Amino acid sequence: MSTNEAAQPGLRAGPREWLGLAVLTLPLLVLALDVSVLFLAAPHLGTDLQPTSTELLWILDIYGFLIAGFLVTMGTIGDRIGRRKLLIIGAIAFALASALAAYSTSPVMLIIARAALGVAGATLMPSTLALISNMFKDPKQRGFAIGIWMTTFSAGISIGPIVGGALLENFWWGSVFLIAVPVMALLVIVAPMLLPEYRDPDAGKLDLLSVVLSLATILPVIYGLKEIAAGHSGWLPYIALVAGIVFGAVFTRRQKRLDNPMIDLRLFKTRAFSAALALLLLGITAINGVNFLYPQFLQSVLGLSPMTAGLWMIPIALAAVAGSLIAPLLARKIRPAFVIAGGAVISVAGFLLITQVDAVSGIGLLMVAGVVTITGLSPMGVLTTDMVIGTAPAEKAGAAAALSETSGELGVGLGVAVMGTVATAIYRSEITETTPPGLPQEAAAAGQESLNGAVAAAKDLPPDQAAALLEPAREAFTSGLNIAGLVGAVLLVALAVVSATLLRHLPPVGTESESAESSDDPSSAESDQQAVTPK
Repeated sequence: MSTNEAAQPGLRAGPREWLGLAVLTLPLLVLALDVSVLFLAAPHLGTDLQPTSTELLWILDIYGFLIAGFLVTMGTIGDRIGRRKLLIIGAIAFALASALAAYSTSPVMLIIARAALGVAGATLMPSTLALISNMFKDPKQRGFAIGIWMTTFSAGISIGPIVGGALLENFWWGSVFLIAVPVMALLVIVAPMLLPEYRDPDAGKLDLLSVVLSLATILPVIYGLKEIAAGHSGWLPYIALVAGIVFGAVFTRRQKRLDNPMIDLRLFKTRAFSAALALLLLGITAINGVNFLYPQFLQSVLGLSPMTAGLWMIPIALAAVAGSLIAPLLARKIRPAFVIAGGAVISVAGFLLITQVDAVSGIGLLMVAGVVTITGLSPMGVLTTDMVIGTAPAEKAGAAAALSETSGELGVGLGVAVMGTVATAIYRSEITETTPPGLPQEAAAAGQESLNGAVAAAKDLPPDQAAALLEPAREAFTSGLNIAGLVGAVLLVALAVVSATLLRHLPPVGTESESAESSDDPSSAESDQQAVTPK
């Protein structure tokens, strides 16, 4: 199937497109599983490959670094060579890299395999999201399709610990990587049969200097945020952030001068496009107070195993599924701005509940707070993503989808940095005053550094000293979680205000007034002229 005929705006998707959507959920499921299973496998591969602490850090982090760095590049390449073609190429590369990772015989080999997985993974999410925007022209159908797309990722994260735990109990650590191989093989087989091909016939050549500048912008920023979140001292993380901002300015100036830029900066002139990206960044920054701190609380404060902690996170994942599926339906009756703002208010209530959690109470309040928080914020993710790809011209859908994903990745990094820094600062301030005297100096120092350090040090202490070290450490970490909840509530208030202010002009999805307003939008008009559909 080739792609160069003009699209018919408003064409409703049929059974073929919905089957195609099922195909597009396959790579998302694999990517979601990869988020959680590797952390379960880390102790096992550590015993087998015996990586140094630095090598283990690279094994865990390089995948996320390169996905974030290459999203914009891969989204742009998909616009040029075809989104289905890039999806298939990426799936093959991901399967091969997964096999390489599974059978790695040294830490360096595994780092290389993880890097290849990151580059291949960067092809998958923008390709799937761009194809959804091309396959589902009807706004109501597109919004629901994106809701399904996002719930797949949430479901994958929730079942990751279960799948990973089962594999690690019965097989070696490499089995957690091999689960990607049959899924990607199925994708490669069925994609040509069910997915159409789309590309921009007038995209021009890819500017390699822009690719380098985009990497030089994103990678230092992600690195700096991760290092700050990890509490590493020194100026290097801050220098990396400044360098990323400088390269970003150079990248922007170059895009303005190119006839065929990697990113068409005219997209940002559309209020809905720019506001949606900003809201996505803000919302994901806030929500990482739950995603980042909750697993630590469950394991290090409540003493649950990684697998049990993963099982307790399932209600939160189900809340994300429910919120993501309900949001497109609500947006058909209520203006999206008010759906997002109303959800943000609900999330504020959830974050305020987090401020009331303590180290000795039951797990009930913690889970209720998480469910309320995620339920309220999930509509933001679905509706802002729909706005980003819905306002972009069809031939730029890959680049627009990549910008949406990049905003999300930056939100994850910023959220971990902000919430991690706040929680760590509160922890260290409180633990310094509450650490009891009489503990071994090394154990006391480890406990004052982090809760994980306290837990590790306590294993080598007599029971009474271990309890004396862990009790104040757990109280201090809980205080940090409480303050992070307060920060999240403030961020969500800001999100509600921004949404209600900047997006209130958008009518309910699929209404006639929406069509009229879209026709006044230059990017929408260009989309109708340049859209491409399969023959």
